[in-house]
Amino acid sequence: MSEAGWREFLSAEGVDDWVVLHGGPTAVFRTDSLAQAAALAVAVAAVPGLGPRTVLTSASDRLTVKLTREMWATEAEHVALARAISEVARAHDARADRSAVQEVQVAISAQPDQIDLPFWRAVLGYGPLSDDNGIDPLGQGSTVWMQELDPTKPLRHAMHIDVSVSKGEGEARVAAAVAAGGRVVTDAEAPAAWILADRAGNKVCIAAWPDGAPGLAED
Repeated sequence: MSEAGWREFLSAEGVDDWVVLHGGPTAVFRTDSLAQAAALAVAVAAVPGLGPRTVLTSASDRLTVKLTREMWATEAEHVALARAISEVARAHDARADRSAVQEVQVAISAQPDQIDLPFWRAVLGYGPLSDDNGIDPLGQGSTVWMQELDPTKPLRHAMHIDVSVSKGEGEARVAAAVAAGGRVVTDAEAPAAWILADRAGNKVCIAAWPDGAPGLAED
C-alpha cells in the first residue's frame, strides 16, 4: 500500500471531474434520464483498461463511476482511464458534478483482541478488499472498516460513520449538519476532517481526505 498512486492522480491534469475518496477515484456524471445514464454506462464499460473493481451505478439523474473501490489501489494508469471516461461522458452530454460525489463507511471499533472482521463479513454477505475491511460485492452498500481502539482506553467497542467527500464539500457538509442540530466535537484536523455528533452523542466523521490531502496545490 502506498500514497504514490492517489497523490499522483490528484496532482494530474485533466482529471478535474474526479474526486479521490476513501474508495479511490470516483466521478458523478449528471444525466437527464435513466436511459441516458444507462447508455453512458454502456459506453463507459467499453473503455479499455477498466479493472475488476470498477463499479458503475446508474440512477435516474446520474451515473457514478468508481475505478478501484480502494484509494490505496490507485495506480498511474487510472489517470488515463479517468480522462478517457470524462471524454465519453462529454460526448454523451453528461455533466460532471463533484459536489455529488461521496462515500459512506461504517467504522466498527474494538480493542485489538476483539476485532471480529470475519463475523461482519459473514453477517453482511461482504467480501474482503484488504485486511481490515469488507465491501459489498454489489457495490451499493457502505464499506465496513475495522478500526483498532487505543489499548489504553477503557472503551471496548464503538461504532461511527465516516462520510468521505471532496475537498470542496467538507465545510458545507459540516455547516449543514450543525444547522440541522448537530455539533462539532473536534475540528483539530480541519479542513481534512471534522468529528460531529448528533444530540444523543452518536458520532460521524466528515472526511475531505484524501481529496484534500496536505501538500497538494490548491485551486
